[in-house]
Amino acid sequence: MAYKPDKDLKQFFSIAEVAAMFNVNASLLRYWEQKFPHIKPKTVGRDVRQYTKDDIERVRVVYDLVKVRGMKLDKAAELLKKNPNGAVQTSELLNELQNIRKELVEIRDNLTVGEK
Repeated sequence: MAYKPDKDLKQFFSIAEVAAMFNVNASLLRYWEQKFPHIKPKTVGRDVRQYTKDDIERVRVVYDLVKVRGMKLDKAAELLKKNPNGAVQTSELLNELQNIRKELVEIRDNLTVGEK
């Protein structure tokens, strides 16, 4: 049996992996690095970016503000500068509520299938 590494143990992620997680282009992530100074992945070699789980969490907050809530980049940057903890907490709460909703929809669908 082949060994399968646990993804939770992975320490660094490439820009391509992070872009795939959020279904965005790598160029958008590089642009966000310019607009949001708190997104600073480690760079090695010829500008090869290595994102940690903390970096990915910061990207998730920006993604939530810009892509999910439709906030303009300047407003999102201003919000994160003025109240970074509040923005992160709100983003985490919304993410958790979306996960709960997804689970409830799955439960409903399973119950509906069982009734037929």
